[in-house]
Amino acid sequence: MLIKTFGSAVQGVNAYTITMEVNVTPGTKYYMVGLPDNAIKESEQRIESALKYNGYRMPRQKVVINMAPAGIRKEGSAYDLPIALGILAASDQMRGERLGEYIIMGELSLDGTLRPVKGILPIAIQARKEGFKGFVLPVQNANEAAIVNKLDIIGVENIKQAIDFFDGKVDITPLVIDTRDIFQATVNQYEADFAHVQGQENIKRALEIAAAGGHNAIMIGPPGAGKTMLAKRLPSILPPLTMQEALETTKIHSVAGKLGESASLLSTRPFRAPHHTISDVALVGGGGVPQPGEISLSHNGVLFMDELPEFKRTVLEVMRQPLEERRVSISRAKMTIDFPANFMLIASMNPCPCGYYNHPDKDCVCGPGVVQRYLNKVSGPLLDRIDLHVEVTPVTFDQMTESRKTESSEAIRERVVKARQIQEERFKDFPNIHSNAMMPSQMVKEICEINAGGKALLKTAMERLGLSARAYDRILKVSRTIADLAGTDEIKIEHLAEAIQYRSLDREGWAG
Repeated sequence: MLIKTFGSAVQGVNAYTITMEVNVTPGTKYYMVGLPDNAIKESEQRIESALKYNGYRMPRQKVVINMAPAGIRKEGSAYDLPIALGILAASDQMRGERLGEYIIMGELSLDGTLRPVKGILPIAIQARKEGFKGFVLPVQNANEAAIVNKLDIIGVENIKQAIDFFDGKVDITPLVIDTRDIFQATVNQYEADFAHVQGQENIKRALEIAAAGGHNAIMIGPPGAGKTMLAKRLPSILPPLTMQEALETTKIHSVAGKLGESASLLSTRPFRAPHHTISDVALVGGGGVPQPGEISLSHNGVLFMDELPEFKRTVLEVMRQPLEERRVSISRAKMTIDFPANFMLIASMNPCPCGYYNHPDKDCVCGPGVVQRYLNKVSGPLLDRIDLHVEVTPVTFDQMTESRKTESSEAIRERVVKARQIQEERFKDFPNIHSNAMMPSQMVKEICEINAGGKALLKTAMERLGLSARAYDRILKVSRTIADLAGTDEIKIEHLAEAIQYRSLDREGWAG
């Protein structure tokens, strides 16, 4: 008897429906075809054990399972449940007329208990698109799938419960959650807040400008000055995620298996801080079946790279293209997969190996030329893509112990949101541009016009401070963002002057 059940395969951040055709006929042996990997081939042992434990039998006949389309390689143990149910229906041990109405996924334990699987959200989105009535899956994944409306989400704990559901012996109420209510209730709930930071007003200002224009930034300062602490608070002043951004971000984390059990829609912007020993593949994504890397996991959020010069050169260089194109393309012999990567890069570094170059109180012990060699670990093309260079100085004792209340993240975020709204209006005719940082060079000349006084100031700054040519566009973009924060259409001289301050690493002789 031939029975069809339906599962799904995830490639990139998209899902493709897979049909499990199960045929039980007179004969012997168990055959699985359709490009399954070893984990799927091993499912025979898990399925047989789970069926016996729950009072069913594995047919002692010829069992042929075809996973179609046969040209797509299938991976993982998530096909255990649909294959097991197909075998039971094909051997007349359960009713099979409703199996075709549902997408079914789940990994079986030897006793029939279901384990959670990853990539549930894109699978649920595809199931609704293709008109399936519902989705039968492990109960631990039900909250994630319930983000998708107009699809019956049937969470089951074990194979017996799934069998009874399809046999009509139990009625499982589909899980329904109000995604928008949950999203609105938890949006912008960050543990870290700028209200807890004493001093460092100039760094807070720089991060506010970075958030308002979507600019990348690097902080240079001695150990213990607060670079990491400040970076962790940056997501709390970024504009709230939109529902579309939240879905995009959740899909990526779902595919990577980073959501955790019973997780639902991500409502806060991601903050990823990989260790400096990370490989280039782990950063941009890859593998035999490409998986998203830290760059894509930072989509719509912040990628923080602490101690930037300590990262391997190859790791730093692979970031250059994603920073420009805001996506990662991973090519294999038979496919090319794109992962979104629209993130803000925030980096920090010591000014030298000992950490105390330019320190107000401690002497640097690095030898001649050591400081410059240390800074040269970060290439010019990468620095070219970082708009703000901020020098961080240690907080004094008086600043740490003062009792006055500092500005909260919520107050800063209000100004950032207003500046972003100005930019959304400015770029409404350009669908791929949403912030000042994303402007191409030709657009900078049109949108970032400066008066004669501004041109004279910029010329003087570039000549006297030894600023490089690559700093020109960056200064104009940042000054445009500062003007947006001030609510003015014109870029004034004070806006340009402030933007010029944020090009420390472009100054000739900065490191001696």
